[in-house]
Amino acid sequence: MPESSILKIASARRSVRKYLPDPVPRELLDVCLEAARLAPSACNAQPYSFIVVDDPALKEKLAAAAFGGIYSACGFAAAAPVLVAVTGRRQNFTAWIGNQVQDINFRYMDMGIAGEHFVLAASELGLGTCWLGWFDKKAAARTLGLPAGERPEILISVGWPGEGPAPRKRKAADEFRRYNPGL
Repeated sequence: MPESSILKIASARRSVRKYLPDPVPRELLDVCLEAARLAPSACNAQPYSFIVVDDPALKEKLAAAAFGGIYSACGFAAAAPVLVAVTGRRQNFTAWIGNQVQDINFRYMDMGIAGEHFVLAASELGLGTCWLGWFDKKAAARTLGLPAGERPEILISVGWPGEGPAPRKRKAADEFRRYNPGL
């Protein structure tokens, strides 16, 4: 297989659940945000925003709101120096029609593509991240002061890794891929 820098980054990226308390420079966060901004989206709708919470008091307030009660399994993210909320908003009409015809919400696909651009850039910069979908979205939205029609769909914890998780087992390439099925 030819040498590929994206494969190196993708194979090195891990979900980090322990962080050092050191702050993350905004210049590095801006690189990650630029990678997310460049992500493609259905009909170029870009139906998301990335809200960076790096103020310690606000981050603590957001973590308390988002990870309380039944959502406490993700409480480890409170130790990260940065939480990034990926918020969704209504799509443009063309993307909405596509959702209806294909029975899929392209907004979530778009957020996933942009979010993955963000975490891969973070990994390349030596930062650890973890995708979080299990959190109190209503409480997080209130804490962030989001307007009606916009809600946090994903939280990403960001910081300097306090652990080096081992690689997880992946399917073999032949289990994962198929070329020209049916021929």
